[in-house]
Amino acid sequence: MTQNLSPIISASDLLLLSALPEFVLIDARFGKANYEAGHLKGAHHVDLNSQLSDIKADFAEGGRHPLPTASRFSELLSSLGISPSSHVVVYDDKNGANAAARFWWMMRAIGHEKIQVLDGGMDAAIHAGFPLSSEVEKVYLKGNYKVSFWQLPVADIREIDKVSQDPEYLVIDVRENERYRGEKEPIDLVAGHIPGAVNIPFASNLDPKGFFLSPTGLRAKYEKALEGKSAENIIVHCGSGVTACHTLLALAHAGMEIPKLYVGSWSEWSRNGREIATELG
Repeated sequence: MTQNLSPIISASDLLLLSALPEFVLIDARFGKANYEAGHLKGAHHVDLNSQLSDIKADFAEGGRHPLPTASRFSELLSSLGISPSSHVVVYDDKNGANAAARFWWMMRAIGHEKIQVLDGGMDAAIHAGFPLSSEVEKVYLKGNYKVSFWQLPVADIREIDKVSQDPEYLVIDVRENERYRGEKEPIDLVAGHIPGAVNIPFASNLDPKGFFLSPTGLRAKYEKALEGKSAENIIVHCGSGVTACHTLLALAHAGMEIPKLYVGSWSEWSRNGREIATELG
């Protein structure tokens, strides 16, 4: 596969790709019931909570959506009929910000290159005439995927302790500005942000219609924000390590190196007695 393959695919290109024998389509929308009510024909469902995460009883240990082991993820891929040669496209109904970008990141993190996110999500595919189905799709041939470790860089809470206020590093919080400022917190226990983190909401990766900005537009935006810092000195987080992947996807779409993901994110930081910053008067 060429390294020039975009991490984003349009609905029109998806229609063409769907005829290829190595094509696998993944529905990453929340809730199996939504999938069973109707999905893009041929798509297999993956569940964020039970399959793309290893959720602990105490969210202070890794946050709300810790990663499973890479080997467990590879078992999931095999069960979905995905092998190292598969061309995989994933979609959700939140412009990639639900679990589609997380699944994309996990695939890239095991070294898989032929993985793309559907721009505009399920609605864009429906508008383009992609057929729908309410049948649970069968996997006729199991894949053979064997990996044992994540290849993309991740940061843990101890690293955040060390670098969050170091001017040589940049910690990016992609949550909505109201949550970052500490005005509201609809999910976690405490409002605010990691001291030293800057706020670049993931929604700013999209145009008013919900499609990703062009690679040129994204590159201009992030080159300005990153101020020349290398990817190894940049850490991206959100509430629980899911929507942060939307920004990692945007950076890849811009042709830039993928920085570190802080998987535990705010859900872990805010439960561990760490300092909390706000911008409230």
